[in-house]
Amino acid sequence: MNAAPILQTVDLKKHYQQGEHITKALDGVNLSVNAGEFVAIVGTSGSGKSTLLHMMGGLDTPTSGDVIISGKKLSNKSEEQMAIFRRRHIGFVFQNYNLIPILNVYENIVLPVQLDGRRVDKDLLEQIVCALGLQDKLHNLPNNLSGGQQQRVSIARALLTKPEIILADEPTGNLDSKTSEDVLFLLKSTGIRFHQTIVMITHNDDSGAKTHLTKAPHPRIRPRLLSNEPFSAPNMGLPSPHLGKNGALLPLPSPVAEKGD
Repeated sequence: MNAAPILQTVDLKKHYQQGEHITKALDGVNLSVNAGEFVAIVGTSGSGKSTLLHMMGGLDTPTSGDVIISGKKLSNKSEEQMAIFRRRHIGFVFQNYNLIPILNVYENIVLPVQLDGRRVDKDLLEQIVCALGLQDKLHNLPNNLSGGQQQRVSIARALLTKPEIILADEPTGNLDSKTSEDVLFLLKSTGIRFHQTIVMITHNDDSGAKTHLTKAPHPRIRPRLLSNEPFSAPNMGLPSPHLGKNGALLPLPSPVAEKGD
């Protein structure tokens, strides 16, 4: 018997009405994501992919339909309950990083855990920080980091909460092509290492990816399953990843310092 999906959307719709005109941003999305998958939802600007991610993360409410995470319908939750649920069960990686400028790297990473009144898992924190090459940056403020380094901090912050799913909103949108490649590699490799389920929206098509849905959320959105695609470390001072038991990545050395470090 197959395990229930981590994430489901059921006939999800989001319509906006201005006068007599109705814009159908989402019009009957049926999506299913299983544990451990890395799914990319590809679409052009204005195709509705960000709207879909906001619905999946409980950041906005649908016109109709359901979002279900680990068997729990988000529509059944009050605003306060949804805020707690997001903090405990969903990790976010945003295009603009969303780091607190007056907090250093360490404080930004542990902030969601502390806001939830939980103790920081120091062993997990050390593993995440080392895997992302941030061990020498923990006392730096965000404005002293490159864009790629700031995005690594946001990935670390998402991983530390031990969420059931990570939602990444155009995580490479503000980065150059080389840094984008590095960040995408780190997002995928740490997802494998820490057994995470990841849904990423992007405007960049990955030609080798597989279609994941039977019913596309929008004519201009193409869902892709990236979990089983081979990948190798980009030229960032890291060796190609070596997999240990159960597909877990063995420890990686710190990446080479970026320009401007």
